[in-house]
Amino acid sequence: MAETLESGGSDDFDSPWKEALERFFAEFIELFFPHAHREIDWSRGYDFLDQELQAVVRDAELGKRWADRLVRVWRKGGDEEWVLIHLEIQGQVDPDFARRMYVYNYRIFDRYARKVASFAVLADDRKRWRPREFRSELWGSVAGLRFPTAKLIDFDPEELEKNGNPIALLALAHLKTIATRHKHGERAQWKLRIIRDLYQRGMSRQEIIDLLRVIDWLMRLEPPEKLEFLKAKAQIERELKMPYITSWERDGEKRGQLQAFRQSVLDLLQERFGEVSEATVDRLETIDDSDLMRRLVVAASTISKPTEFEKLLPKRRGARQKDA
Repeated sequence: MAETLESGGSDDFDSPWKEALERFFAEFIELFFPHAHREIDWSRGYDFLDQELQAVVRDAELGKRWADRLVRVWRKGGDEEWVLIHLEIQGQVDPDFARRMYVYNYRIFDRYARKVASFAVLADDRKRWRPREFRSELWGSVAGLRFPTAKLIDFDPEELEKNGNPIALLALAHLKTIATRHKHGERAQWKLRIIRDLYQRGMSRQEIIDLLRVIDWLMRLEPPEKLEFLKAKAQIERELKMPYITSWERDGEKRGQLQAFRQSVLDLLQERFGEVSEATVDRLETIDDSDLMRRLVVAASTISKPTEFEKLLPKRRGARQKDA
């Protein structure tokens, strides 16, 4: 999935996706690996063993991942047996992926002496790339691993939209990101549609924020479309009479929004006029007025020369703008 990978590196994706997995792990397994979901005793909870996973594989040079988790769950049946799920989300074609799954599986088994289920979600857009097995054989001696995979592009977007599982919305966002490559206006409309659906599901504030972060990461928009998107999203929030503003720009995250606008301004100026002066950068840093920053994004894309832009900036360095 070339564009999504360009939108952010694996480190960018890891944090929001892992948070979504932590909050919606049962729903994730239910959507992608329903056969396992039926066999797990969810009433006993589950434990994430990510530090233990890093200890097991820290010396393995086995390629970059989007996200991987090691989770302890209990099986149904009345006994005390717990088992492990090793889960990989793979965002791009990797010819060594199956071997990595095998290595992780046997290292985890060797450490815990427990059964290990290895699952992979393939988030790339190559129809023919479907690794399911690693096998090594020499003179009748055979070693290997066969593991279940879920290929995101196999899912029907219409069915995902109807599905009440919150992880289905992330899968839909992923598919629409692929489908709207280089069509940012259409992507913005799909993003609004998905967010409206999310707002209407009766989920908690934190659950909505966790999902929004991943949707926002996946469905990146260019500055012109982003400005219109933010206005339309605010209108949806007013229309639905939300008891609180659920977007990630509020409640202590306003700084993240301002930084995003600031970076958009700098990117536009640099692309159009070359190097941006240190004075301009410093003056942009003094602004904490969201409306002003939105106007500056538009100005950066329309002004004919840098001096016109500089006239729109605060006059005194360090003077803070009062947010509306």
